[in-house]
Amino acid sequence: MYIWQHANWPHFLWDESALRSQLDSVRLLQGRLLGRTELAPEQADLEVEMDALIQNAIRTSEIEGEHLDVSSVRSSVARQLGIEQAGMVERGTPESDSLVTLLLEATHEPDSPLSTQQLCHWQALLFPDAAGAFTEVRVGDWRGDQPMQVVSGRIDRPKVRFEAPPRVGLETQVNDFLAWFNAPPADLDPLIRAGIAHLWLITLHPFDDGNGRTTRAVTDRALAQAERHSVRFYSLSAAIMARRNAYYEQLEQAQSGELDITQWLAWFLDTLEEALQQALLRVERVLAKTLFWQRHATKVLNQRQIKVLNRLLDMAGEEFEHGINARKYQSLTKVSKATATRDLAELLELGCLDKLPGGGRSTRYGVRSENNKGDV
Repeated sequence: MYIWQHANWPHFLWDESALRSQLDSVRLLQGRLLGRTELAPEQADLEVEMDALIQNAIRTSEIEGEHLDVSSVRSSVARQLGIEQAGMVERGTPESDSLVTLLLEATHEPDSPLSTQQLCHWQALLFPDAAGAFTEVRVGDWRGDQPMQVVSGRIDRPKVRFEAPPRVGLETQVNDFLAWFNAPPADLDPLIRAGIAHLWLITLHPFDDGNGRTTRAVTDRALAQAERHSVRFYSLSAAIMARRNAYYEQLEQAQSGELDITQWLAWFLDTLEEALQQALLRVERVLAKTLFWQRHATKVLNQRQIKVLNRLLDMAGEEFEHGINARKYQSLTKVSKATATRDLAELLELGCLDKLPGGGRSTRYGVRSENNKGDV
């Protein structure tokens, strides 16, 4: 029996006292994060928002098994936030541009009512090339009449993990959700409201495709409303992606269980807490990047060197966990090995880079930290 088949659906139940310590921890972290960003220079503030948006766009797609190009996403975010990055030559793709538009619309005007038109518009943004293309996905409209099932396993032996409510009456159910979302009970904790909104909408599964990403955008709006802050400095999707298997397990359990969703809310708050903790670490790295460029503002660097240093300092660049060598420099800048080696040697001499220990035959470099004792 699915949760939506219960007679009292969607009147959820939960034990708020069992969630109290988690709610307090999340609020403490929210306050710390907002306080840290308020003390940062304006440019660093934009960098923090940019990083969170990059993480959100990339991870919300990865949860669904889609992999976006990091450089394209970075370019789309920078352009839409009005941030000029020296050395950036990549262009956003229609997919990255549309997804970033969706994420910004979801949070930059959090107090505007959520409507059916808005939901359909957000889902359509996930498929920018669908117009005139051969696709079975209904874009910007509710799903078709066929049963909507979440299936896993082999093609010849599929296992139905979940079946959404029937298509008949879907508009009424979505309208009921929106009425609750736009005018929630006055005594409802706003963080619990975000967890409920996520489970409720993903259970309705109103579209042929794009339900997960649309639901996470709605959840981001609920969190922006909870914090009374339109700028997002953390990525819930990144934390969910790190727990992707557990995410689907928790959804399946909640959707196949009773109307008491305390366990789901506990998992949601735990994941939100992890997202905030990771954001605090990234904020420190963004501030370190700002300080780096302040220290080296008078250095004469070419565009290749500026580009590579920005990539090394950027939080989305996990590929530089172990530093950079001449071959990687070549790949990023499209220059000869001799030019790459010369550029790296100049950065070392200028005090922008340090040699990293080890590395074998290939010397690796890391950004010099504020105390000049290692890489950032």
